[in-house]
Amino acid sequence: MVCCRQTATRLASGTSRRGQRCEPDNQRCDATRDQDVDAQNLTQWIFDTLTGLGLLCLAWMALASSQLIKAIVLFVAFGLLMALTWVRLDAVDIALAEVAIGAGLTGALLLAALAKLTAVQTATSKAAHRSPKDRAARKLYRMPAALLLLVAAGLAYSVLSLPLNSRGLSIEVGANLDASGVGNPVTAVLLNFRGYDTLLEIFVLFLALLGVWSLGSLPPHRIEPAGPVLNTLVVVLAPLLILLAAYFLWAGAHGPGGAFQAGATLGAAGVLLQLAGWKPGPGFARLPWKLILLAGPALFILFALFTLVTGQHLLEYAPERAGILILLLETGATFSIGLTLAALFFGERPDDAEGR
Repeated sequence: MVCCRQTATRLASGTSRRGQRCEPDNQRCDATRDQDVDAQNLTQWIFDTLTGLGLLCLAWMALASSQLIKAIVLFVAFGLLMALTWVRLDAVDIALAEVAIGAGLTGALLLAALAKLTAVQTATSKAAHRSPKDRAARKLYRMPAALLLLVAAGLAYSVLSLPLNSRGLSIEVGANLDASGVGNPVTAVLLNFRGYDTLLEIFVLFLALLGVWSLGSLPPHRIEPAGPVLNTLVVVLAPLLILLAAYFLWAGAHGPGGAFQAGATLGAAGVLLQLAGWKPGPGFARLPWKLILLAGPALFILFALFTLVTGQHLLEYAPERAGILILLLETGATFSIGLTLAALFFGERPDDAEGR
């Protein structure tokens, strides 16, 4: 709006002569405004197009890469770009979860698994070069590719089948937000309106940890001591991550954040401590470790039984105490999720590690 500002400046300074028409007029100012809006829309469209093409390119490169370390790095880059995509879609909660879990902790878990399986991978690669069935083994990759294409086609059909003017359930959620006990619609849905979804997600994480522990202890391996750079990062970043997890937990009631974001940040602090050589002590590895792991699922089950006994629906809270109950649930879930993710990176039961 440079033209309008120039006209206003001349009027304010008294430089406009009597009877002289100030140029440019309002029509030119409106035309300039429309041009600015069109240019902004075009820039956003180009950015969104490049982002979508970048996601497809990174996904294909990660799937087609023959080097596992390269595939993991591409997967982490894909997660970061996906988080940016969620921000463009105004889904900040999902973007935070994608950065913390999808790109951060999942990438760390994949790198840890790759480091522990290097010897097995090398032996398998040598045997595969000698195997006459190498071509038949490569054909097996076509089956996962066909399944991925089938799932992608189903998702595309579902999205294209949606009505153009679908309003979803946002109006219903907004109308009942005051009764949910929180001000964030996402937290209201995940912890109140559809709390059983979050209950199942926490149990999925817990079962995944039990599956890892059922594989037995790791073979003896030498742990390299952390260098000064990593030690400095741990001293600086670990307290900041714990503080950030507390902020996500508290902010989830009225803004982007919540138990999963806070738990993932807390798990990242645990991963950082393990990279520096920290291990749980003998006292913590027994009862406290197990109590924290069970805190989230146990609180959910207790609250579910309480709501059923009091004559309400499953995980339906009274409006006057919904806020405090959701805060207690999120606190327990945060510690359980954080410790579960850190334990997945650790890779074995603390009792087995203590025995060695």
